[in-house]
Amino acid sequence: MEEKTARRRIVLVPVPAQGHISPMMQLAKSLHLKGFSITVAQTKFNYFTPSDDFTDIQFVTIQETLPESDFKNLGPIELQHKLNKECQESFKDCLGQLLLQQSNKITCVIYDEFMYFAEAAAKEFNLPSVIFSTTSATAFACRSVFDKLYANNVLAPLNDTLEYYFSEPEGQKEELVPEFHPLRYKDFPVSRWASLESIMELYRNTVDKRTASFVIINTASCLESLSLSWLQQKLEIPVYPIGPLHMMASAPTSLLEENMSCIEWLNKQKKDSVIFISLGSLALMEISEVMETALGLDSSNQHFLWVIRPGLVPGSEWIEYLPEKFSKIVSERGYIVKWAPQKEVLAHPAVGGFWSHCGWNSTLESIGEGVPMICRPFSGDQKVNARYLECVWKIGIQVEGELEREAVKRAVKRLMVSQEGGEMRKRAVSLRERLRSSVREGGSSHNSLDEFVHLMKTM
Repeated sequence: MEEKTARRRIVLVPVPAQGHISPMMQLAKSLHLKGFSITVAQTKFNYFTPSDDFTDIQFVTIQETLPESDFKNLGPIELQHKLNKECQESFKDCLGQLLLQQSNKITCVIYDEFMYFAEAAAKEFNLPSVIFSTTSATAFACRSVFDKLYANNVLAPLNDTLEYYFSEPEGQKEELVPEFHPLRYKDFPVSRWASLESIMELYRNTVDKRTASFVIINTASCLESLSLSWLQQKLEIPVYPIGPLHMMASAPTSLLEENMSCIEWLNKQKKDSVIFISLGSLALMEISEVMETALGLDSSNQHFLWVIRPGLVPGSEWIEYLPEKFSKIVSERGYIVKWAPQKEVLAHPAVGGFWSHCGWNSTLESIGEGVPMICRPFSGDQKVNARYLECVWKIGIQVEGELEREAVKRAVKRLMVSQEGGEMRKRAVSLRERLRSSVREGGSSHNSLDEFVHLMKTM
């Protein structure tokens, strides 16, 4: 009892999206192991229902009044705008109640960079605030210069799908962005779900440090030392790389039910023989793209485990609209699930490659198991990650342009059976060992987290 009273409390504010909830819950576990009491303040959208692994953590709800329909009808960018406006006052009320109720002192508020309303509430109660970035340091750096590029009028819509690039002619999109080698203009993080002006407004707010005392990032210096140094200079407050968090304090954080039967199927496959395909929780595919992928996989002669989540194909519940030929291809070499235990799959010896949207969590989990990747980014920071996988860490093959069966076949065979793929696998394993070293006692991320924790305990 005395130990519990002595613990200082930290309040965490996650974005209601799978890719943001997972690292925030891993952070919650890490900080609890370091001696803090933890309160997670979340909205009703994508509500994370804690398992038995989180019995020591308090969960509270920010009482916003947005209709449930907003989650389905608004894209993620517009939803974030509305949440930040709607939650500002209600989070102040929530924080005020916590201060009245808690016998142990609240040390600080740690908020996801996209939930910047939390800073104002912390400031009103004279509480320190900390920005937590669940994306890569490089993506954070890219968002930091978007406002300048937008002000110079070099951004414009590309086409009617609301995907945005820079307004230079086609050839210039392939050019490298000064100071951001090897990123091209077209690799910068853009969104499919909102107007350019809306994206700019959100990015302006996410990179504004306001009164935050620190920035913590789910990355490691062995992956992004240059970007981390750039951010340290730009932000002028301490920046702590404390990841990969899933390697420090793993816990079940999936919002969807994971189908464990795929592990039994993998147990029957040979070492490094399976390509794992999963495009995250938001990406979409047309039926034609699904079929081209299936036909390319079929002609590559490789076994595959494929996550086709409900809603991946717009307008369909699952795979009911796919041609009969799809089922025939799957029955011969593949296994399909609606959602998979991704960390366990990537750790399985049968998995030799990962076809991914290159979300940051998926990227870290793949590198953390030494699995090279085929990169098919969909939106946002995924393009930045894909470029780094291919050109910096050299453990990825990016598939660009229209998705055709021959391109799928070439990419899969390059990764899974060619000498080039074997070299990528060796580099991935080497990078895995560096990441493991970084989170062990004495490693860079371990030390970074310890330094951050020490500062929190002395505030």
